[in-house]
Amino acid sequence: MKLYGGWKIVAGLILFLLVVTFPFWYGGLRVTAAPDLKLDTPAIDQLTKKRCIEDAAFMRSNHMKLLGQWQELVVREGIRSYTATDGRVHQISLSASCLGCHSNKSKFCDRCHDYTGVKPKCYSCHIVPKEVP
Repeated sequence: MKLYGGWKIVAGLILFLLVVTFPFWYGGLRVTAAPDLKLDTPAIDQLTKKRCIEDAAFMRSNHMKLLGQWQELVVREGIRSYTATDGRVHQISLSASCLGCHSNKSKFCDRCHDYTGVKPKCYSCHIVPKEVP
């Protein structure tokens, strides 16, 4: 049995495989170092125990989920306090809770968001904070 246009099929399969696997091999070629986050703000320097709302591992992977949960609690239910897993109670406020310590948006928030390629919509509603050196 003779396959008509066999070279076209092979070329099409190769092209298909290149297009489908492009993100994998392109991403593997672009290795960049993780951002150097600056946690040396005046508010953090004054803390005796350097603790965030939740532990660092949780905040690295779940801070956007937490902020989304906070948004729902405040906007939909009118709840303005959050009890952390260790029992501490925090005011639900991007400005007071988060940016009270992380006042260096360009050295902290922006570096991680640029590294991961995400564009959060926080500042479509919230005012961009003034940088504190």
